[in-house]
Amino acid sequence: MATRSAVAPARARSPWRRLRPWLSTVVIVLVWYLCAVTGVLSPNTLPGPDRILLTAWREIADGTLGEALLVSLGRVASGAALGVTAGLVLGVLAGFSRVGEDVVDRPMQMVRTIPFTALVPLFILWFGLGQTPKVLLIAVASAVPMYLNTFAGVRDVDRKLVEVAQLYRLGRLRTARTVLLPGALPSVLTGLRFALGNSWIAVIIAETVNSDAGIGFLLVNAQQFIATDVVVLCIAVYALLGLVTDWLVRLLERSLLTWRNTFTGT
Repeated sequence: MATRSAVAPARARSPWRRLRPWLSTVVIVLVWYLCAVTGVLSPNTLPGPDRILLTAWREIADGTLGEALLVSLGRVASGAALGVTAGLVLGVLAGFSRVGEDVVDRPMQMVRTIPFTALVPLFILWFGLGQTPKVLLIAVASAVPMYLNTFAGVRDVDRKLVEVAQLYRLGRLRTARTVLLPGALPSVLTGLRFALGNSWIAVIIAETVNSDAGIGFLLVNAQQFIATDVVVLCIAVYALLGLVTDWLVRLLERSLLTWRNTFTGT
């Protein structure tokens, strides 16, 4: 057992283990490049990765991409902060209290089934064409998965731990903070990953409707002028941003969940 546990960290730190997750992506990009240079793919249909890199350099050099990126990041940060906080609070409330569940769960389940695109015209009618409807759309998109995973995590906490907290008369707020949230943390962090992923999906929808800035605005303009390279670049930027946020949450998981001794694959 000691030998096996000593070998596992070394294997995890090996260069092959670090590079292996990227191999499939590299193969896809190489196949894409070969199809582009051999003429299998028309540049008007799907430009090659070399042309996308040149387009990215051009958009960065004139400041267009950087400005759009800052706008989109600001919207996602604001909306996700609202949604994650609301989902976390509502999830703990519904998970800890039967009354809270009766009040909160049904409305959240109904919101869960509503497509983002259905909310866009309603938010525009309510809040106009500014930042508010875009931020609120992202907030709704991130609140739902955060709520569902927090609720499930709280309900998975060992009942005996809550009974001990009640025995020591910790009170509801302290019990939620010191018992329920730490116990539900793995599920909460999973919800955070889903919430941030949904935030990028929502910002795409928000920025392609009545927007004058952001990556989505670039995407709509490129579509109108049939600039396929810019369209693919915007899609690639969204994909990279989603990958980066997921990576940051994974780092947070490794930092906060060091106490877990769970199966991580063979």
